[in-house]
Amino acid sequence: MALSAADIQRLCKLARVEVPEADIPRVQGDLSKVLALFEQLKQVDTTGVDPLVHALELGNVLAPDQVAESLSLDEVLKNAPSQDGSFFKVPPVLG
Repeated sequence: MALSAADIQRLCKLARVEVPEADIPRVQGDLSKVLALFEQLKQVDTTGVDPLVHALELGNVLAPDQVAESLSLDEVLKNAPSQDGSFFKVPPVLG
């Protein structure tokens, strides 16, 4: 499928990409080559091929959750540079 210069200009406008007039023939050729490759891929017989969801067939690779004793409030706050009761005190982020 060959693209015209008008097609390239329309695509650039839709994608909000500025392409100088001098580069349109080069972009036109590059995109036409890409579309030709897609046309070639359409010819491949994919019957019986399951869709690929992920490149690696891995299951859940996270470690299972384990119940453990948590730190006490005093242990958590002992390294805080500043605290207000049972809360970390931080400088304001928003004005």
